Amino acid sequence: MASAHSRMRCGEFRTTYQADMTIFPTPLARQVAIVSVLLLLLAPLCLNAYYLNLLIQIGYYGIAALGLNIVVGFTGQISLGHAAFFGLGAFASAWISNNSGIPVFFSIPLAGLLTMAVGLLVGVPAGRIKGLYLAIATLASQYILEDFFARAEWFTGGSAGAMASPFSVFGYIMNSDQSYFYVVLFYVVLLFLAGANLMRTRDGRAFVAVRDHYLSAEIMGINLNKYRILSFGISSFYAGIGGALFGHYLGFVSAEGFTLLLSIQFLGMVIIGGLGSVMGSMLGTIFMVLLPEVMEFGVHLVGSNNTALTQALAYIKEMAIGLAIILFLIFEPDGLAHRWRMIKNYWKLYPFSY
Repeated sequence: MASAHSRMRCGEFRTTYQADMTIFPTPLARQVAIVSVLLLLLAPLCLNAYYLNLLIQIGYYGIAALGLNIVVGFTGQISLGHAAFFGLGAFASAWISNNSGIPVFFSIPLAGLLTMAVGLLVGVPAGRIKGLYLAIATLASQYILEDFFARAEWFTGGSAGAMASPFSVFGYIMNSDQSYFYVVLFYVVLLFLAGANLMRTRDGRAFVAVRDHYLSAEIMGINLNKYRILSFGISSFYAGIGGALFGHYLGFVSAEGFTLLLSIQFLGMVIIGGLGSVMGSMLGTIFMVLLPEVMEFGVHLVGSNNTALTQALAYIKEMAIGLAIILFLIFEPDGLAHRWRMIKNYWKLYPFSY
């Protein structure tokens, strides 16, 4: 009989709740995540400005999409005004850095906190309603903030927009794609780790309980209004940080960029990526950012000499986004994260994957 010391460990066994809720389910997953971040650190040395621009877009949109997933995917609330909070974060950071002398390094998190405060205010009435009524309430917040952006010249510059100062650290101005990429990567890693940890806490489990069965959650002693309002606040914080990174990257913030269409695109990111999945938020963002680029490449490849097709490119991009959302809702309602888990499990259990 083999001794205890000679026994081989086979598989991953979890004997505690903490082990079951770990961020990285296996040592390999942790190693892959670390290697991925290290490779991304080398990206500015290997990629040109076009690809760095796409990665930066994926970064700040992914942060905002994770915020929306917290309120929609984890808490089961609906929000059609996420783009307005994204814009509020951009305007708030520009206003703080321009008028108070506070460096952009500090104005970005302050903009996130200011956006969170507004999100908590919106969450107060939203915490008492659900379904269609909640969708209308969040849609109203979208139009209220859009009107505020257009009229509050002291804050947004009105129709003229507002200039956003470049990001700087210890006097070093990070206004190129190569340098600003590291700023966005820092916030992506920090906020995605925070989001994954949030779902492991008591508050994160309460969000999921409110989503899955709010009556049972209330019977268990979970304060529904508190956690619905809190989810809106956290969601707005993430949107504010993403918007602030967006504003300082462009160097200029205009109210025309934060319309209902952008809110629908954010909703499409979490639907395509996977509701209730931290990783799905990033996968959906990657899909939504790259889809217009793929459509543009396809149009130029197929109809480079067709003027009408080239002129209709903007409409083709919008139609492709809408079609992608519809197809995912029909054929892959659980999103890309679910499909990735199925592929991973297939190879993990191969050849007995049935």
